[in-house]
Amino acid sequence: MRVITLKQPWASLVANGLKIYEFRNMNYSYRGKILIHAGKGIDKDAMDRVKDFNLDYPQSRIIAEVEIVDCIKVDKEFNKMINKLNSPVYEIKERTGYAWKLDNIKKINIDKTISGKQGIWYIDIDNFK
Repeated sequence: MRVITLKQPWASLVANGLKIYEFRNMNYSYRGKILIHAGKGIDKDAMDRVKDFNLDYPQSRIIAEVEIVDCIKVDKEFNKMINKLNSPVYEIKERTGYAWKLDNIKKINIDKTISGKQGIWYIDIDNFK
């Protein structure tokens, strides 16, 4: 199954349904399920912005299964829409690239340390159930 590694708090925000857009520089034609892996990395500024959410922030674990349902070219209108949310999850700024729209978010708990990788990578999830 496809996997993407995200730093914390981003991985937990996705797993809890609080972040439904993943911003990337690449247009991704794939639509379907992908696992969210919480990597070792931490975005300290973002952690400070979302500290009041009181979430768990596991590292080196697969924590969610989501579905990529769309890939939106980020333009002026999209930026206006996302900035109007005025949420600590989406700081107000001008974004470029693409927004992967995530849906059908399911938290999963695989109690095994797994090293992440850059980009999209693959794992046989049945080996961890």
